[in-house]
This record gives sequence, structure tokens and C-alpha cells, in this order.
Amino acid sequence: MSPENIAGLVVAGALVLYLIAALVFPERF
Repeated sequence: MSPENIAGLVVAGALVLYLIAALVFPERF
């Protein structure tokens, strides 16, 4: 995998985790 692909996966994973956290803990956002 190229560094660009790894960076893309990291960004996508962070966005997914943020969305899940916003759904699980709506009072914190």
C-alpha cells in the first residue's frame, strides 16, 4: 500500500469513529 492509501484510510477511519461517537454520545457534541 502506498502512503497516500494509508493516509486516506486513517482519515476515513477517523471520520467514521467521529460519526459513531456523535451517535453514541450526542450530549457531548
